[in-house]
Amino acid sequence: MPRPIRALFDSAALRNNLAIARARAPSARVWAVVKANAYGHGLSRTVEALASADGFALLDLDEAVRLRDAGVRKPILLLEGFFSLDDLATVVEHSLSVVIHSEEQVDMLVSAGFPARIPLYLKLDTGMNRLGFSPAAFAIALERLQGCRMAGEITLMTHFADADGERGIRDQFERFASATDGLALPRSLANSAALLRYPESHAEWVRPGIMLYGCSPFPDESAQTLGLQPVMTLASELLVVRELGKGDRVGYGGAFVAPKRMRIGVVACGYADGYPRHAPDGTPVLVAGRRARTAGRVSMDMLTVDLTGVPEAAIGAPVTLWGQGLSADEVAAAAGTISYELLCRLAARVPQVDLD
Repeated sequence: MPRPIRALFDSAALRNNLAIARARAPSARVWAVVKANAYGHGLSRTVEALASADGFALLDLDEAVRLRDAGVRKPILLLEGFFSLDDLATVVEHSLSVVIHSEEQVDMLVSAGFPARIPLYLKLDTGMNRLGFSPAAFAIALERLQGCRMAGEITLMTHFADADGERGIRDQFERFASATDGLALPRSLANSAALLRYPESHAEWVRPGIMLYGCSPFPDESAQTLGLQPVMTLASELLVVRELGKGDRVGYGGAFVAPKRMRIGVVACGYADGYPRHAPDGTPVLVAGRRARTAGRVSMDMLTVDLTGVPEAAIGAPVTLWGQGLSADEVAAAAGTISYELLCRLAARVPQVDLD
């Protein structure tokens, strides 16, 4: 008999979240960001549910090829571009769009002899200091690409470092505006946070990621407030219910000590399933639809929960680790991480079940 843990996938929620992105940026086209196996949700099912998106953005060339082989004909954007002439040949063969962020990539495009024109996204580093050209190098790269026979439509882009934080996008937005002043080319700037909070950044293409999966990009605003619905629900059951006496210890290291007589439940879920190992006592869970809290260390295959607030809970009671009724954002905050990590770390051994 299989373990009861499973990840429930709600494609209707995914479509709802895409509709919110479109409503917030009605004049922009949407790159649905499906990198990292669609943030742990499964690439194929996510792309199918997001069929009304204008294109799909990801990192892995193999994943892009897999989508093309599966019949996806909409634009596909490689967010880190290509890294070799062999990669570039695959890009041409499968009609992909690419981000250009380094001189080496420009050199390869200029010297390659492929008889094709590739849509390019030229990336300006406006202060994140990861990928992209400095303003001076950006102008040179653009001039070279405009004279390159392989260059199709060129879109200008950047990525915001703090669209979800106190600094916002002003400084980076101004740097981008200054570096691209007078250039009549399409632009792509907004991630989820900028899309939701800064309309001035919408431009021609937006790139929603985490919001599509029903999580908030903001620490001070919940997904529910934004109208977003969780796409993934990590669900399990109670394997065992135990009675503890005052002073009894639970789990590895005996880190949790019962302060009084109480009941705990053992849940079929652990860090090998993707649950955060360092989630502290008190991390929220739902047991039979009611809020409970973890008690003791998370182990590889199990975790334990305090059932004080759920006196009726018994073996087989349903448990929600995150998702419907309990935002992954809240669980992540309690565990000292972010919802992106929770979703992306879902283990391959957890069965994924489509609700539709």
